[in-house]
Amino acid sequence: MSMFSRLIGLLSICVSLPVLGEAPGLGQPVSAEEIAVVDLVVLPNGDGLPAGSGSAVEGQALYDRHCFACHGGGGENGINDRLAGGHGSISTGAPVKTLGSYWPFATTVFDYIRRAMPYTQPGALTADEVYALTAYMLYINDIVGEQTMMDASTLPGVKMPNADNFVWAQPLQHLQQE
Repeated sequence: MSMFSRLIGLLSICVSLPVLGEAPGLGQPVSAEEIAVVDLVVLPNGDGLPAGSGSAVEGQALYDRHCFACHGGGGENGINDRLAGGHGSISTGAPVKTLGSYWPFATTVFDYIRRAMPYTQPGALTADEVYALTAYMLYINDIVGEQTMMDASTLPGVKMPNADNFVWAQPLQHLQQE
């Protein structure tokens, strides 16, 4: 193939490409209301937590309905990640990374449940249900009592067992509860 033929072929490809900046014409615009449903961030100090509340007692029924199939009874022995136990194992040769043995902030538990669970329908739980499930997760890890109410003021104050064993690249003073 001559150089001229290659140049003509390349030029024809370039001419057929869409103009830069032109949208592909897929989907539809997203409304501010639709964005607000998923534009949720909860910081370690509790900024971003919604109104609502729940206890471990309420959370157990929700856990049995939405979580048991994947995570097993009491957060252990399920087909997916173990949620409870592992206390004192992080510094061993066989660490068991659960919510109670590894996670640094209780607010992160809430944030994760709200965004990603239940697996089959993420984001379907109400704020009260997420608070109750978070309370249950903390309860089965011996971090809070069964009747302890979790809400936007109490959840950031929960001290996670492994919180002091993280080294942060950036100081977190502005994000932690004082």
